[in-house]
Amino acid sequence: MTRDEDLGHRDIEAALETRRELGARYDAELVDGFAERIHRAVERRVAEERALEHRRSTGNEGARIRQFVLGLVSVGAGIPITVATTVATDGGGLPAVVVAWLGIIGVNAAHASAVNGQRRDP
Repeated sequence: MTRDEDLGHRDIEAALETRRELGARYDAELVDGFAERIHRAVERRVAEERALEHRRSTGNEGARIRQFVLGLVSVGAGIPITVATTVATDGGGLPAVVVAWLGIIGVNAAHASAVNGQRRDP
Protein backbone atom coordinates (compact mmCIF):
# COMPACT_ATOMS: atom_id res chain seq x y z
CA MET A 1 0.00 0.00 0.00
CA THR A 2 1.45 3.35 -0.97
CA ARG A 3 1.62 6.28 1.41
CA ASP A 4 -0.97 8.17 -0.66
CA GLU A 5 -3.47 5.34 -0.37
CA ASP A 6 -2.73 4.35 3.23
CA LEU A 7 -5.94 4.57 5.20
CA GLY A 8 -4.65 5.42 8.61
CA HIS A 9 -5.50 7.61 11.55
CA ARG A 10 -4.10 10.70 9.80
CA ASP A 11 -6.50 10.29 6.89
CA ILE A 12 -9.48 10.19 9.20
CA GLU A 13 -8.23 13.25 11.07
CA ALA A 14 -7.67 15.08 7.78
CA ALA A 15 -11.19 14.28 6.59
CA LEU A 16 -12.66 15.51 9.87
CA GLU A 17 -10.58 18.69 9.72
CA THR A 18 -11.70 19.30 6.13
CA ARG A 19 -15.30 18.88 7.21
CA ARG A 20 -14.81 21.42 9.97
CA GLU A 21 -13.32 23.90 7.52
CA LEU A 22 -15.81 23.41 4.70
CA GLY A 23 -18.90 22.82 6.75
CA ALA A 24 -21.63 20.22 6.57
CA ARG A 25 -22.62 20.99 2.99
CA TYR A 26 -19.56 19.06 1.68
CA ASP A 27 -20.16 15.94 3.80
CA ALA A 28 -21.34 13.84 0.86
CA GLU A 29 -18.24 14.64 -1.21
CA LEU A 30 -15.91 13.94 1.71
CA VAL A 31 -17.61 10.64 2.47
CA ASP A 32 -17.61 9.64 -1.20
CA GLY A 33 -13.90 10.39 -1.52
CA PHE A 34 -13.03 8.47 1.62
CA ALA A 35 -15.25 5.54 0.58
CA GLU A 36 -13.53 5.45 -2.82
CA ARG A 37 -10.12 5.20 -1.15
CA ILE A 38 -11.39 2.37 1.06
CA HIS A 39 -12.82 0.61 -2.00
CA ARG A 40 -9.48 0.87 -3.87
CA ALA A 41 -7.59 -0.45 -0.83
CA VAL A 42 -9.92 -3.45 -0.53
CA GLU A 43 -9.66 -4.21 -4.27
CA ARG A 44 -5.87 -4.05 -4.10
CA ARG A 45 -5.77 -6.41 -1.11
CA VAL A 46 -8.11 -8.87 -2.83
CA ALA A 47 -5.92 -8.80 -5.95
CA GLU A 48 -2.82 -9.44 -3.84
CA GLU A 49 -4.51 -12.42 -2.14
CA ARG A 50 -5.60 -13.84 -5.50
CA ALA A 51 -2.07 -13.49 -6.88
CA LEU A 52 -0.64 -15.23 -3.81
CA GLU A 53 -3.14 -18.08 -4.10
CA HIS A 54 -2.34 -18.43 -7.81
CA ARG A 55 1.39 -18.68 -7.04
CA ARG A 56 0.69 -21.31 -4.37
CA SER A 57 -1.50 -23.44 -6.64
CA THR A 58 1.02 -23.21 -9.48
CA GLY A 59 3.80 -24.31 -7.13
CA ASN A 60 1.73 -27.25 -5.87
CA GLU A 61 1.06 -28.44 -9.42
CA GLY A 62 4.77 -28.41 -10.20
CA ALA A 63 5.52 -30.32 -7.00
CA ARG A 64 2.98 -33.01 -7.90
CA ILE A 65 4.53 -33.42 -11.34
CA ARG A 66 8.03 -33.68 -9.82
CA GLN A 67 6.76 -36.31 -7.36
CA PHE A 68 5.27 -38.35 -10.19
CA VAL A 69 8.47 -38.12 -12.26
CA LEU A 70 10.56 -39.10 -9.22
CA GLY A 71 8.34 -42.16 -8.75
CA LEU A 72 8.80 -43.21 -12.38
CA VAL A 73 12.56 -42.68 -12.25
CA SER A 74 12.74 -44.62 -8.99
CA VAL A 75 10.96 -47.61 -10.46
CA GLY A 76 13.08 -47.31 -13.59
CA ALA A 77 16.25 -47.35 -11.49
CA GLY A 78 15.02 -50.01 -9.06
CA ILE A 79 14.30 -52.64 -11.71
CA PRO A 80 17.86 -52.78 -13.12
CA ILE A 81 19.29 -52.70 -9.58
CA THR A 82 17.12 -55.68 -8.65
CA VAL A 83 17.99 -57.59 -11.83
CA ALA A 84 21.72 -56.87 -11.59
CA THR A 85 21.88 -57.82 -7.92
CA THR A 86 19.89 -61.01 -8.44
CA VAL A 87 21.94 -62.10 -11.46
CA ALA A 88 25.31 -61.22 -9.90
CA THR A 89 24.61 -63.22 -6.74
CA ASP A 90 22.72 -66.12 -8.37
CA GLY A 91 19.57 -65.26 -6.42
CA GLY A 92 21.26 -64.83 -3.05
CA GLY A 93 21.29 -61.04 -3.06
CA LEU A 94 17.94 -60.55 -1.38
CA PRO A 95 19.36 -58.40 1.46
CA ALA A 96 21.02 -56.08 -1.08
CA VAL A 97 17.78 -55.80 -3.07
CA VAL A 98 15.83 -55.00 0.10
CA VAL A 99 18.35 -52.31 1.09
CA ALA A 100 18.22 -50.79 -2.41
CA TRP A 101 14.42 -50.66 -2.45
CA LEU A 102 14.29 -49.26 1.09
CA GLY A 103 16.60 -46.48 -0.09
CA ILE A 104 14.36 -45.77 -3.07
CA ILE A 105 11.31 -45.73 -0.81
CA GLY A 106 13.13 -43.42 1.60
CA VAL A 107 13.98 -40.91 -1.13
CA ASN A 108 10.39 -40.88 -2.40
CA ALA A 109 8.97 -40.56 1.11
CA ALA A 110 11.31 -37.68 1.96
CA HIS A 111 10.35 -35.84 -1.22
CA ALA A 112 6.63 -36.42 -0.66
CA SER A 113 6.96 -35.21 2.92
CA ALA A 114 8.72 -32.03 1.80
CA VAL A 115 6.10 -31.38 -0.89
CA ASN A 116 3.19 -31.94 1.49
CA GLY A 117 4.85 -29.80 4.16
CA GLN A 118 5.15 -26.90 1.72
CA ARG A 119 1.51 -27.25 0.69
CA ARG A 120 0.32 -27.01 4.30
CA ASP A 121 2.28 -23.86 5.12
CA PRO A 122 0.02 -20.81 5.43
